[in-house]
Amino acid sequence: MITKPTIDKIMEATDIVEVIGEFVQLKKRGANYVGLSPFVNERTPSFTVSPAKGIFKDFSSGKGGSAVTFLMELEKFTYPEALKWLAKKYSIEVEETVDTSENREADNHRESLMIVTGYAAKFFHESLLETDEGKNIGLSYFKERGFNKDTITKFELGYSPDQWEAFTGQAIKEGYQQEFLEESGLSVKRDNGSLYDRYRGRVMFPIHSFTGRVIAFGGRTLKNDKNVPKYVNSPESEIYHKSNVLYGLFFAKKAIRDEDNCYLVEGYADVISVHQTGIENVVASSGTSLTVEQIRLIGRLTKNITILYDGDAAGIKASLRGLDMILEEGLNVKVVLFPDGHDPDSYVRSVGTSAFKKYIEDTKKDFILYKTDLLLKDAGNDPIKKAEVIREIVESVAKIPDSIKASVFIKECSDLLKIDERALLSELNKMRMAKAKKDSQQPNSNPRQFVPVDETLLYEPIEDNARDDFNQEREIIRLLLLYGNVIIDWDGIANTYIGPFIISSLDDVEFENSECSKVMEVYKQEYEKGIMPDDTFLVNFYDNKVSDLAISILLSQYSLSPNWVLMHNITTNDETKNMKATILGGVFNLKNQKVKKLLDNVHQEMQTTNDIEELNILLARHMQLKRVEKSIADYLGIVVVR
Repeated sequence: MITKPTIDKIMEATDIVEVIGEFVQLKKRGANYVGLSPFVNERTPSFTVSPAKGIFKDFSSGKGGSAVTFLMELEKFTYPEALKWLAKKYSIEVEETVDTSENREADNHRESLMIVTGYAAKFFHESLLETDEGKNIGLSYFKERGFNKDTITKFELGYSPDQWEAFTGQAIKEGYQQEFLEESGLSVKRDNGSLYDRYRGRVMFPIHSFTGRVIAFGGRTLKNDKNVPKYVNSPESEIYHKSNVLYGLFFAKKAIRDEDNCYLVEGYADVISVHQTGIENVVASSGTSLTVEQIRLIGRLTKNITILYDGDAAGIKASLRGLDMILEEGLNVKVVLFPDGHDPDSYVRSVGTSAFKKYIEDTKKDFILYKTDLLLKDAGNDPIKKAEVIREIVESVAKIPDSIKASVFIKECSDLLKIDERALLSELNKMRMAKAKKDSQQPNSNPRQFVPVDETLLYEPIEDNARDDFNQEREIIRLLLLYGNVIIDWDGIANTYIGPFIISSLDDVEFENSECSKVMEVYKQEYEKGIMPDDTFLVNFYDNKVSDLAISILLSQYSLSPNWVLMHNITTNDETKNMKATILGGVFNLKNQKVKKLLDNVHQEMQTTNDIEELNILLARHMQLKRVEKSIADYLGIVVVR
């Protein structure tokens, strides 16, 4: 267990904007930052981060919390894992109450797999640098590819000895369990139940998660035997889903954000060579065709992708249709084709960094225009083929969600295709209408479209007749969070805190909403212990009902534009200028709401009873409630008509 002083140091050092900014492209909006949700796919930003409060709120999924919560939700870390990740980021030494260095078996299955792959990466890396076989075969190969020592260390490149059980035997000897060696794909089980090394005799490319932990491997053979596959990759496991991983993204994410562009290449060596020259915003699709999940990973960091192809025209044509997915996700796509015989790896080594960058800038084309030009050359003068090209190009444009951008491409394609722009627009509209009709027949078929969510609905369904009660109860919680630890200095009331004043003022009121009731209960319990709870305490409270409500109240999905004041001279009331009116207004409005509800209940009972004695009791109750209602109304300035 991590000690409390260590946890406090970590939380004090953590900049939530900096942490979340590694995973989500954030833009400043007023006092907060906003971005697209990393938890659901959306077009309109609903994800808000408050640096002042140290919390985030995703109004699309309902998730919220601290930087630790974010890492746990996004990367599926345990609480200690999230803290250790932050500690490593901010160079904080972690102190634990129990030394777990000898405990090879982690607390959960997922972490056990992580530990095994981490050990394997270290084993392969040391085999590369410290054994004769590794130096003579593996290291020589990497040096031939032009990889320097720093690059080899940074990417944790390695070598698996050309022996049946070199890795597996050592791992078992050091206490790693066979089930995790097999499940991670590092070892393969024989018919007799024993294990052998999957990657023997191969140079190793560790695949890192978004947060930098090794989760899988790609192993390349150096033999010329045609019966031996060139690459062997890790099988799918609990920690590795290849469709959700981009090779090199951990090392590229900062540069992608800074450059606002991502270079997408084909192989491991392409990534490493380009990265080594100082062009770090480069990733590869990790041995699989590009997937929607991979595109969305990039989309969290930038809206611009540049595809760097080698000179294989057949391969380019095969991948064109797949790239339409990038357009459909709302990203901008450009294409660069290298001269015949070159891929990004060979070309950057051939011409150097500056010439490589210049070549990209001089030759890159928008994907739609590149695709149009390429297919037209294939069609030649054949009118049937040309008609097919036109239809295929319009299909690609139809996938672009931005109507203005789509119109611009239609105009440019009209010139290239030598066809009237109106004809292309007509075809485009037909395709979009057909898609809209199809989507309308399939409920929830378009999860990407973001619909603003009433944040009160993120907790539990609320009947219409309970809405006012919930809003008034929620207002009390808001006042507690914002002003609970402020000392009262009003006429007739002084030397007490607003929090206890609200609690005692509402001692006779029963909160009906479970979340609000729980917050009131927690607040009262802590105050009775001599602790004055603040917003940080409630945001980080172990009960999700308490923390979720606190976060939702403290962070609004919407913010006032400064133009309201600057351009339109529209201002809003500052509730802190008259705290007495603000606090008492909240208290009495809630009481007024509760009294109205009690009166309605009494009226209903009076209409249904035939017992004179019971009716007299109800009348007395009614008169008492009316007196209470009038006293509340006198304060609130409400004229009661019944």
